[in-house]
Amino acid sequence: MDNAGAFAAAGILADAARKESLTDWGAGEFERPLNVLLDDYARAELNAIGTHILRSGIVHSLRMRLRTQEWIRRHPDILDERIAAPVVVVGMMRSGTTLLQRLLAADPRFHCAYGWEVVEVAPRLDHRFGGVDPRIAVSEAREAKSRELAPELFAIHPMYAREAEEEIVFLADAFLSHVPESGAHLPVYRKWLDEQDFTPAYAYLHRMLRFLQWQKRQILPGGRDPARRWVLKSPAHLGYLATLAAQFPGLHVVHMHRDPRTAIASGASLNATLNAMHADTVDLHRVGEQWLQRMGWTNDRAMTVRDSWSGVPGAPGVTDIGFDDAVSDPIGQVERVYRAIGLPLTAAAEDSMRRWLASRPREAARPPYGLDNYGLRPEQVDERFALYTKRFRQYLGEEGAVNA
Repeated sequence: MDNAGAFAAAGILADAARKESLTDWGAGEFERPLNVLLDDYARAELNAIGTHILRSGIVHSLRMRLRTQEWIRRHPDILDERIAAPVVVVGMMRSGTTLLQRLLAADPRFHCAYGWEVVEVAPRLDHRFGGVDPRIAVSEAREAKSRELAPELFAIHPMYAREAEEEIVFLADAFLSHVPESGAHLPVYRKWLDEQDFTPAYAYLHRMLRFLQWQKRQILPGGRDPARRWVLKSPAHLGYLATLAAQFPGLHVVHMHRDPRTAIASGASLNATLNAMHADTVDLHRVGEQWLQRMGWTNDRAMTVRDSWSGVPGAPGVTDIGFDDAVSDPIGQVERVYRAIGLPLTAAAEDSMRRWLASRPREAARPPYGLDNYGLRPEQVDERFALYTKRFRQYLGEEGAVNA
């Protein structure tokens, strides 16, 4: 399908500028990756709904960029914010990253990006801080609509307005991200990404976290904010640990682990669902092959970076946690993280975590899936992840140990 008109860069940039009545895009390169992405979208097999969804998403990203830049112009002290030594939870999809991030975020000594903040990171320019932020209601309405119109997607990847959320959206807003390839067949963009330096994307992430931290400060008496650390989370960071560490000195990595057979099948299931939202036909075997390749690539890079950190003074610390251990003993595993970063796990923090565990959102049953749905054999996964499995076998649980 020819979508050249819909994905013309000039038209998309003009739409965003018109909707915001702004023209200053701010610092950082974004047009080159945007153009590569748009060119591939124009050639992709998308239906009318998919074209609308994806184009609207890009326009929204650009609007957030414009709006953020105007906030910074009016309040240059935003860029004085310091993101100090964040704890970053990484791991393949469905390895327990969300559980660990939200447990840590239950401790008020940590900052996090909530779902409603991720959806609309930059408030309207007439926004007044204090009281209930109107963006929460907007995000809750979006959550309800997602449950109604895309129940299968919500079951696989629920996004709650008032829960801690991963910051992968900010990388996608920089157009250097693996998010687009999860929802459409983009062979040119996908290959191009493998050769790119993601520093501009992580610089943009840093910029947006400073903006968020500044916003959080505005609602506190006198603008004061106790020294807090951020807890970040995204499976996407796994392939870019060195870039992440360069942007956030002093970070500590929490690396979650789960049997690759389960993780690969789960990721392929999500990607197939996203593809089906944007196209009339989906090649499930292609989805499976590409996801296996991407996750293998990602894990190889992560292990290489971790090797380069080993024994190096001042290198980032890493805490490895297995999925089964996180599920069976969540507080015990979180306590390991606190010991590693030298922060006491107070009784108040633990109580807050236990309350979250008792009241957290209960997700609907996921649709059935398996490796064979995506043309993959267990032996393929075992072979591709042989080095990973050998290295992290102790964290993979009984299933992973059997498969090894």
